[in-house]
Amino acid sequence: QVQFVESGGGLVQPGRSLRLSCAASGFTFRNNAMSWYRQAPGRGRELVATISRAGDPNYIISVKDRFTISRDNTKNMVYLQMNLLRPEDTAMYFCNTATPFSTWGQGTQVTVSS
Repeated sequence: QVQFVESGGGLVQPGRSLRLSCAASGFTFRNNAMSWYRQAPGRGRELVATISRAGDPNYIISVKDRFTISRDNTKNMVYLQMNLLRPEDTAMYFCNTATPFSTWGQGTQVTVSS
């Protein structure tokens, strides 16, 4: 069955960095664009970044030039390098395919606070 396991979150000060990882299974990873999503308290889930099957990235404006999405098709992994973190980046982060499956992982919490 489809499964996503996210990791790498934590509590960091503004301006610091984190690298999130996602292990995906249960589908043909290399045939799918992959995305990171986030959900802040009291808000809906939003798309953060997408990487195509060929490795081309796209970002929402608020994270462009700070976040980098990457993938390893040999390991069925997708990553999100987050630099220059801001308090408004605080959220639970999830990965899924770009057209998301109904199954979601548990997410990984990112908290940016001084």
